[in-house]
Amino acid sequence: MADPLTAAETGFRALDSYRATVRTVAADGERRVMRYFYRKPGWVRIEMLSPYRGAVLIYDPDARRVRLWPFGTGHVLSLSLAPDNRLVRDPRGHRIDRSHVGALLDNLQRLRAQGHATPLGATEVDGRAAIGVEIAGEAGAHVDGVHRYRVWFARDTHFPLRVESFAADGRPIETVDLSEVETGAVLPERLFQP
Repeated sequence: MADPLTAAETGFRALDSYRATVRTVAADGERRVMRYFYRKPGWVRIEMLSPYRGAVLIYDPDARRVRLWPFGTGHVLSLSLAPDNRLVRDPRGHRIDRSHVGALLDNLQRLRAQGHATPLGATEVDGRAAIGVEIAGEAGAHVDGVHRYRVWFARDTHFPLRVESFAADGRPIETVDLSEVETGAVLPERLFQP
């Protein structure tokens, strides 16, 4: 079988867009649920479902700015912010401009270059056939504070369905589940420029 990470990168390069429901659980129990939309060359739209229900963030890769509508796009109030602004970064430092699957795959490759990958075998994630891999850095190696990842990719599309991240001391950092994934989704221009 082909290397799951390489297959995922090949699949991502071939994609123009995707959408998914993203559920995150941090080690401290903080939970987030959002609808996520991505279109090349880097457009991102996040619709918050929990917490901050109704908030919308859109990243414009040309302007390198994030537009935040705290109460939804139907309201006048919006802010234009840099992607590293604390108002649009999560508590773990995640940035909207580095939130897409391509950025994740880049982090996985960077960590594997400093360590190794171990197959986890076949399983099901959210009712879909998946193949897992664990990527761990050698002693002291980490990428953005992550020393080890456990990732499950859909067998048919090689798209990541679940990502677990861990610190160097083995503590969990975060679990991210991607469900209702639609690759190659038709995403109209107005979705990113309301």
